[in-house]
Amino acid sequence: MSSTAPKTCVIIPAYHEEAHIGDVVREVRDYCADVIVVDDGSSDHTAQEATAAGATVLTHIQNQGKGAALQTGFDYARENGYELAITMDADGQHAPSDIPAFLQAYARTGSVALVGNRMDHPAGMPGLRRFVNRFMSALLSRLIRQHVPDTQCGFRLYHRSAFPAEAYDRTSRRFAAESEILLRLALAGHKIGAVTIQTIYGNEKSKVRPLADTIRFVRLLRRFRKIRKEFEQT
Repeated sequence: MSSTAPKTCVIIPAYHEEAHIGDVVREVRDYCADVIVVDDGSSDHTAQEATAAGATVLTHIQNQGKGAALQTGFDYARENGYELAITMDADGQHAPSDIPAFLQAYARTGSVALVGNRMDHPAGMPGLRRFVNRFMSALLSRLIRQHVPDTQCGFRLYHRSAFPAEAYDRTSRRFAAESEILLRLALAGHKIGAVTIQTIYGNEKSKVRPLADTIRFVRLLRRFRKIRKEFEQT
């Protein structure tokens, strides 16, 4: 990265990821030196493995959910003068080698929010997860009135003007927090872009809970309709 490049960090929420986090951090640091791991109350060695791999580790004493972990990371990025923050999952399902694609897309478009898109090449994605992703992405895209092909992807780039500031449910544990970020960005009038990324799935246990996540997602959509109505009336 050149000296004139935007100051960039990678934020990785992590919960019980000692098996993967060290390798993830080391590979990420090949593309971005500043890696922020938010250990969300893990009882294993997630924090130690991340520290040994060269990450700055922020720790929650108790598990608070992915929404809270992301917020802690964004707060740190804002307080420390980062212009760009890239978010990634800790389980190895995101390829750090795709980081340059996000930075190139930002340089080309200036978009304040870019979301990874696995749906152009979803061959490696389990069938149920593919269905859930397409279903939720279609619903969310319709609601925000712009097309985001993979709204459930946590591999993203945000400009500091789009860093969330306590704007969503910190207790959200899976996809609701990230969906709400997109909803509120759309309300603020931001255009959300997409970056094609690799689809990686191994033997790790999926965190997707189709029924529970869908119910949580529908509740979020209902809440957002009320928020948008209030926003449009002001």
